[in-house]
Amino acid sequence: MTLYTLIIYSENYAGILNQITAVFTRRQVNIESLNVSSSSTPGVHKYTITCYCKKEMAEMLVKQIEKKIDVLQANCFVDDEIFMVETSLFKLSTPMVLANQEISRSVRHASARMVEVNPTYTIVEKTGVTEEVLGLFKQLDGFGCVLQFVRSGRIAITRSCIERLDQYLTQREEERDNQIE
Repeated sequence: MTLYTLIIYSENYAGILNQITAVFTRRQVNIESLNVSSSSTPGVHKYTITCYCKKEMAEMLVKQIEKKIDVLQANCFVDDEIFMVETSLFKLSTPMVLANQEISRSVRHASARMVEVNPTYTIVEKTGVTEEVLGLFKQLDGFGCVLQFVRSGRIAITRSCIERLDQYLTQREEERDNQIE
């Protein structure tokens, strides 16, 4: 199975997230990550959802999601069609970090940064692709110094020069204007 990233735009109405996730539930597709945020278009929210499935299923999910009244557009992408990152936070034992220089070397080597250090714990932030984030976790966990670990859902933008939503909204506006005339 392939990891697909679905990027969905909708108007900002209560309950739309539930409607979108219900499409996955009905098809028995597990959501790997989910991120919801405002988009660059006022009043429009962007949902970035990842799931493992076959291409046919990803396309079916997109079609079903686009049928929802408040959804403006939905698209699915494979990793080489988008630029994506996630953010992660690690809470490490400060005494262990101070006792083992390899821990801080691993943090620096992974291009992560220490954002807070106190006598009890050290907070490390790492932004990158999933493999980089999980790679650092595996390394740090191997030292036995990880007290807590969390990572965000994927955020993504297309590699295309054209924003598909903008293109769609422009086309919709032109069709509306033509109907009025």
